[in-house]
Amino acid sequence: MAPADDRRARMLKYTLAMSIRMVCIVLLLFVQGWWLFVVAVGAIALPYLAVVLANVGARPAGHVERPGGVVAVRAQPVPTQAMPARDTGGTDPRSSSGSAA
Repeated sequence: MAPADDRRARMLKYTLAMSIRMVCIVLLLFVQGWWLFVVAVGAIALPYLAVVLANVGARPAGHVERPGGVVAVRAQPVPTQAMPARDTGGTDPRSSSGSAA
């Protein structure tokens, strides 16, 4: 389904549910007894249901095409090069005996 068609279908579902909710709100003024409870539940629960129904996209029918399969690739070891020794001038703090001169 094209995105525009999907959006239109979801908007229609939402509009229908919210229209029924508006009818329930108006009916709250006129009904009595246990019907009041039924209409109140409709007025309270329909906004949640309208959003959930509107956000459920159309399920694709049939086979879903996916781009190429997963290709296994083995990692190649990176060659390591010997690093040249750094000249510290004999002042390597790690080799000091801890005494101040």
